[in-house]
Amino acid sequence: MNKTQKLIYIALLVAQGVILGLIENMFPSPFAFAPGAKLGLANLITIVAIFTMPKRDSFRLIWMRLILTTLLGGTVSTFLYSMSGSLLSYFGMLLVKSLGPKRVSIIGISAAGGFLHNVGQLLVASWIAQSWTVMLYLPVMSFMGILAGIVIGIAGNYLLKHVRALQKFQLDYEQTKKSNKGSGGQPK
Repeated sequence: MNKTQKLIYIALLVAQGVILGLIENMFPSPFAFAPGAKLGLANLITIVAIFTMPKRDSFRLIWMRLILTTLLGGTVSTFLYSMSGSLLSYFGMLLVKSLGPKRVSIIGISAAGGFLHNVGQLLVASWIAQSWTVMLYLPVMSFMGILAGIVIGIAGNYLLKHVRALQKFQLDYEQTKKSNKGSGGQPK
């Protein structure tokens, strides 16, 4: 994949993530028993990015998506919540992914990400409220995060197996990773 194709791919994923995030923000929480809980549709793009591009590029993608979503329809507090949840989720998913495909599937990686996303948001809420009592909401949000992560993981798994363009980028990423490891270098 040449540099132009890579930039176009990243831009398309960022745009899709921003659109999914803005669409989801237009609707009220679908879970009456868990105020603030959402499916996290934009995290579908994060899952796709983790499996189809190097870490550096997927990290850039997350930052661009966070900044653009905030500029187009957010506030400083929504940025803080989104940033903490997204970053903790991202690094947690990379850690779980490093266990290997024989130990954990895309669905498991996504479920871990959904859980960690809510942990990150509740930590920021505790910091803003200057009280740890906000963390009492963690069991409910954990359940919702894992459930949403499973749904997003199923969707991500489906996309990676059935969308030819994603398969091409995933294959290219895996081949680059293998050739870099074989030569002793790290994939960028």
